Amino acid sequence: MLCVLPGGLVDEAGTVHDEVELRGLSGREEELLAGDGGAETCAAALVTALLSRCVRRIGGIRQVDADVTRRLLVADRQFVLLKVREATFGERVQGSVPCPWPDCGRRVAVSFSTSDVPVRAARDKGPVHTGVLSADAMPGAGDADRTVAFRLPTGADQEALSGLLEENEAAALTGLLARCLLRVGPDASVDEERVARLSPLARLEIERRMEEAAPRVDLLMEAECAHCGRAFSAPFDPQGFFFGELRATADLLRREVHYLAYHYHWSEREIMEMPRARRGRYIAVLADEIERSNECV
Repeated sequence: MLCVLPGGLVDEAGTVHDEVELRGLSGREEELLAGDGGAETCAAALVTALLSRCVRRIGGIRQVDADVTRRLLVADRQFVLLKVREATFGERVQGSVPCPWPDCGRRVAVSFSTSDVPVRAARDKGPVHTGVLSADAMPGAGDADRTVAFRLPTGADQEALSGLLEENEAAALTGLLARCLLRVGPDASVDEERVARLSPLARLEIERRMEEAAPRVDLLMEAECAHCGRAFSAPFDPQGFFFGELRATADLLRREVHYLAYHYHWSEREIMEMPRARRGRYIAVLADEIERSNECV
């Protein structure tokens, strides 16, 4: 499968690599990502492991390992994860979410296609972005002192801050700004202490500029509760949903391996190296042949 990143990976020479060649998961990778280790590993690290296995090429970069996939922008990782899910399970996503209204709370069925998820490409795919904060954000400072330079968050930032995010969201956001801010006025040594000295308005303006510069994958689902009749928007977590699907179908994977090994006498290794779609095609052929044989008896 080929797709184009909404952001892109910029190399040291300034070249933007945004065409991605990828494949769906093999049975071995389904088993690995659905295993008990997945519950103990942060979601960002699991996404890194998944992408480094399934992405064959990013533009001219043909050695796509964990270090490369960590350098991808957050939205690019979400986008590729959706495409890997599409290559593994297909476009249709079906599940359920709780109705958020306090007097209801019933489960609501949702169904959509990954190809319909809105994606906004970045206007500027450069590695560094700049902007000038308002005078209210930094009172008494001139334009030069209010100029900030930043990069956009990547998978490496997600992995580094995942543990802190669970404990203290505000501290994690401070850590993220310290990692992504490259310059505040003449100060190129931006650390958490420097970020803490920024006014709340300055931080808010920086966060907004980062959101404006970043590519975006809209992960909000529109739904209507069949029980109370009220409409609502629900966030879609592609990582949690995809890994949940893998855990839910782990037993099916074992049954498919047994079924194919029993009839074709293939080894477990041969079957587990197949992607889900290929296993499904062989199982469909077998089912037809068995049904045809039964009709002849």
